[in-house]
Amino acid sequence: MAHHSAPSHTAHRPLACVILAAGKGTRMKSDLPKVLHRVAGRPMVGHVLAAVKALDPDHVVVVVGPGMDSVAAAVAPYPTAVQHEQRGTADAVRAAFGLLEGFTGDVVVLYGDTPLVTPDTLRALVQARRQAADPAVVVLGMRPDDPGAYGRLILNARGGLEKIVEYLDASAEERAVTLCNAGLMAFDGARMVELIGRIGNENAKSEYYLTDVVQIARRAGMACSVVEAAPAEVVGVNSRAELAEVERLMQRRLRKAAMDNGATLIDPDSTFFSVDTRLGRDVVVGPGVFFAGGVTVGDRVEIKPYCHLEGVRIDSGAVIGPYARLRPGAEIGPDVHIGNFVEVKNAVIEAGAKANHLTYIGDARVGARANIGAGTITCNYDGFGKHHTDIGAGAFIGSNSALVAPVTIGDGAIVGAGSVVTMAVEADALVVARGAQTAYAGWARRFRERKQNEKAKKA
Repeated sequence: MAHHSAPSHTAHRPLACVILAAGKGTRMKSDLPKVLHRVAGRPMVGHVLAAVKALDPDHVVVVVGPGMDSVAAAVAPYPTAVQHEQRGTADAVRAAFGLLEGFTGDVVVLYGDTPLVTPDTLRALVQARRQAADPAVVVLGMRPDDPGAYGRLILNARGGLEKIVEYLDASAEERAVTLCNAGLMAFDGARMVELIGRIGNENAKSEYYLTDVVQIARRAGMACSVVEAAPAEVVGVNSRAELAEVERLMQRRLRKAAMDNGATLIDPDSTFFSVDTRLGRDVVVGPGVFFAGGVTVGDRVEIKPYCHLEGVRIDSGAVIGPYARLRPGAEIGPDVHIGNFVEVKNAVIEAGAKANHLTYIGDARVGARANIGAGTITCNYDGFGKHHTDIGAGAFIGSNSALVAPVTIGDGAIVGAGSVVTMAVEADALVVARGAQTAYAGWARRFRERKQNEKAKKA
């Protein structure tokens, strides 16, 4: 093999990332491909792609199994390569070679089921690959509390990586090593194809293991090295229990980030975020709040306990909950109050408006400073289509009113409690739409007496 000179440290060196996502995930017992199971609202492979994207790579290839069109769609526009048979990790990397033909930069190999890996760790791998020692392979290592059955990373006297030994093949001395293989690797692309091409499958499973590449490189006189990562970053998912563990770790990370950025979480362990949740400064979040995808919260918002939010924008100074449900398309203006057991969907609630309890507002606009009384419903669906309700600024909707869309309530109008409104109400008008009240004096007393007499006769 020709001598390979060390790379220049000044010139831009191309980077490619290969994400292995062909595993069937048999232990998940799921019809959904393993890497599409969600963590903090995003498919696992989406977290890996987000970490990769932060490195601005020149190429990204996702290796999938046959028939995994749903994975290909989820990772688009990144290209996919198909590993036609499950024949080990080295075989999976080989499947990507066709899309990386002639590439001689650095190549990072990652796994689609390790969603906690961070851009900083990936950068450390790439930087180690570009050191003056010019290692052919850099392996990500970790020191878990319980090394268990992980493969061990065996270093040589100079601190370089000599080999990866699988636990079952390790001697007692090797098993005592605490530095374990985390799976991710960085390669010199100019040497990768040849090195991986030399990996054989003489093992119990007749599979081609990527870990064998270290010994092959060392036998050829090439340097290999290790970068260490926190064990929590490289937890893989092979079961529902491990998926729950990764969710727990991701939530811990998201909660810390929220608090570091100026939000108060009264009970962090009961607050659940999506990866795209955005909170402003001095937001206060009560216990039991769940942020599904697409929520942006402005400064000084208070979200009281046990609210569920999804696809929502909340402006500064608003107060939400407790027990409120804000659904996709809800736009909550500044200083708005949305109270207990209020549901808002696809509706704009303008500045200072209030809906303090037991209300459904869907497909609507509620004008600034309007007041929506308890039990009010916008009747937006007629069994065939959705219709819009427009409530003007300063309007007052009395309790237990039904606004039958499409309908407009003018600015400053008052709707009497218990009304069913089916026609437009002009500005500053009072509308009362309910049956006339009729009283029958003494009827209740006579009714009770008759019932008591009937009961006495039966006795």
